[in-house]
Amino acid sequence: MKKLFVIVRKDLTPSQQAVQAGHALASYLLHSLNLRWKNEILVYLGVKNGFHLEKIKYKFKQAGINFVEFNEPDLNNETTAIATDQENEIVNQLNLL
Repeated sequence: MKKLFVIVRKDLTPSQQAVQAGHALASYLLHSLNLRWKNEILVYLGVKNGFHLEKIKYKFKQAGINFVEFNEPDLNNETTAIATDQENEIVNQLNLL
Protein backbone atom coordinates (compact mmCIF):
# COMPACT_ATOMS: atom_id res chain seq x y z
CA MET A 1 0.00 0.00 0.00
CA LYS A 2 1.23 3.47 -0.88
CA LYS A 3 1.79 6.06 1.82
CA LEU A 4 1.33 9.80 1.62
CA PHE A 5 3.50 11.77 4.05
CA VAL A 6 2.28 15.19 5.15
CA ILE A 7 4.84 17.21 7.10
CA VAL A 8 3.50 20.07 9.20
CA ARG A 9 5.07 22.78 11.35
CA LYS A 10 4.55 22.16 15.07
CA ASP A 11 4.94 25.85 15.98
CA LEU A 12 1.36 26.32 14.77
CA THR A 13 -1.67 25.73 17.00
CA PRO A 14 -3.21 22.24 16.80
CA SER A 15 -6.13 23.67 14.80
CA GLN A 16 -3.77 25.40 12.38
CA GLN A 17 -1.75 22.19 12.01
CA ALA A 18 -4.89 20.29 11.03
CA VAL A 19 -5.94 22.92 8.50
CA GLN A 20 -2.46 23.26 6.98
CA ALA A 21 -2.13 19.48 6.68
CA GLY A 22 -5.44 19.46 4.83
CA HIS A 23 -4.18 22.17 2.49
CA ALA A 24 -1.01 20.19 1.75
CA LEU A 25 -3.08 17.09 1.01
CA ALA A 26 -5.33 19.11 -1.32
CA SER A 27 -2.25 20.59 -3.04
CA TYR A 28 -0.92 17.09 -3.60
CA LEU A 29 -4.20 16.01 -5.18
CA LEU A 30 -4.43 19.14 -7.34
CA HIS A 31 -0.83 19.46 -8.47
CA SER A 32 0.79 16.05 -8.45
CA LEU A 33 1.42 14.93 -12.00
CA ASN A 34 1.80 11.30 -10.94
CA LEU A 35 -0.88 10.49 -8.38
CA ARG A 36 0.54 7.32 -6.93
CA TRP A 37 -1.34 7.59 -3.63
CA LYS A 38 -4.89 6.26 -3.88
CA ASN A 39 -6.35 7.19 -0.46
CA GLU A 40 -4.40 4.45 1.28
CA ILE A 41 -2.05 5.17 4.22
CA LEU A 42 -1.86 8.79 5.35
CA VAL A 43 1.01 9.70 7.68
CA TYR A 44 1.19 13.06 9.47
CA LEU A 45 4.67 14.10 10.55
CA GLY A 46 5.81 17.18 12.43
CA VAL A 47 8.81 19.47 12.37
CA LYS A 48 9.66 22.10 14.96
CA ASN A 49 9.10 25.24 12.87
CA GLY A 50 9.37 26.91 9.47
CA PHE A 51 13.17 26.80 9.49
CA HIS A 52 13.13 23.03 9.91
CA LEU A 53 10.48 22.65 7.20
CA GLU A 54 12.70 24.64 4.83
CA LYS A 55 15.58 22.27 5.66
CA ILE A 56 13.37 19.29 4.76
CA LYS A 57 12.43 20.96 1.46
CA TYR A 58 16.12 21.53 0.71
CA LYS A 59 16.97 17.89 1.49
CA PHE A 60 14.11 16.70 -0.71
CA LYS A 61 15.33 18.85 -3.59
CA GLN A 62 18.91 17.62 -3.18
CA ALA A 63 17.73 13.98 -3.15
CA GLY A 64 15.36 14.43 -6.12
CA ILE A 65 12.28 13.69 -4.01
CA ASN A 66 9.08 15.14 -5.44
CA PHE A 67 6.82 17.05 -3.08
CA VAL A 68 4.14 19.70 -3.04
CA GLU A 69 3.95 22.52 -0.56
CA PHE A 70 1.30 24.80 0.82
CA ASN A 71 2.04 28.45 1.51
CA GLU A 72 -0.44 30.13 3.83
CA PRO A 73 -1.53 33.60 2.64
CA ASP A 74 -2.51 34.60 6.21
CA LEU A 75 1.03 33.84 7.41
CA ASN A 76 2.95 35.98 4.88
CA ASN A 77 2.86 33.10 2.37
CA GLU A 78 5.15 31.00 4.56
CA THR A 79 5.30 27.29 3.83
CA THR A 80 3.27 25.58 6.54
CA ALA A 81 3.11 22.00 5.26
CA ILE A 82 4.43 19.76 2.49
CA ALA A 83 3.38 16.38 1.12
CA THR A 84 5.21 13.60 -0.68
CA ASP A 85 4.29 10.10 -1.78
CA GLN A 86 7.92 8.97 -1.87
CA GLU A 87 8.96 7.08 1.23
CA ASN A 88 12.57 7.88 2.02
CA GLU A 89 15.08 8.04 4.86
CA ILE A 90 14.27 11.72 5.47
CA VAL A 91 10.60 11.09 6.32
CA ASN A 92 11.51 7.93 8.20
CA GLN A 93 13.57 10.02 10.63
CA LEU A 94 10.72 12.41 11.47
CA ASN A 95 8.30 12.03 14.37
CA LEU A 96 4.57 11.56 14.03
CA LEU A 97 2.53 14.68 14.55
